[in-house]
Amino acid sequence: MSEQAQTVKEELKVAKRKSAKPMLWVSMISMVMFFAGLTSAYVVSMNREDWVTFDLPQAFYISTLLIVISSITLFLSQKALKKDNLSNSFILLLITFILGIGFVWYQYVGFNQLKGAGLYFTGPESTVSTSFIIGITFMHVLHLIAGIIVLLVVIYNHFKKKYSSSDMLGFELGAIFWHFVDVLWIYLFFFFYFIR
Repeated sequence: MSEQAQTVKEELKVAKRKSAKPMLWVSMISMVMFFAGLTSAYVVSMNREDWVTFDLPQAFYISTLLIVISSITLFLSQKALKKDNLSNSFILLLITFILGIGFVWYQYVGFNQLKGAGLYFTGPESTVSTSFIIGITFMHVLHLIAGIIVLLVVIYNHFKKKYSSSDMLGFELGAIFWHFVDVLWIYLFFFFYFIR
């Protein structure tokens, strides 16, 4: 490869690294707007005569605890990586992944608890409120599954020793997205808890 081609390749790499975080922030802002629209529609629909209030399933409380702990373990993993403690960072990253899977599982359990209470997403026995809660929660689960895929990529790259204290961009991007879906769920949980 010629020196000029090598220079162009390096410049493209630098440009890509500079644009990665702003692009992630733009996508997260669009997700915030999407969920703001859904929760606004929920608030407006509360004025309907057929609105039904109910308690959140117990599984949602467990899933909330799991995702909060997952953000803590990911934060600690990143902190260990900054100190080049790769083994601790990797273990904490795996724990974060397991907690993320646990979150998805307890969301599924929560959907079944709603169903067991006679609250359905669609059909003749469904209500507007249950359709909103299940629909919004399901959309969040889809975003969290995207977060799990991101974590898998980060785990793979970590395993291949592609991260260090001097090269953490991929890890940081994955961590920002994971913390984002965490905060988004906490917002939705408290929204549904207090606004019924």
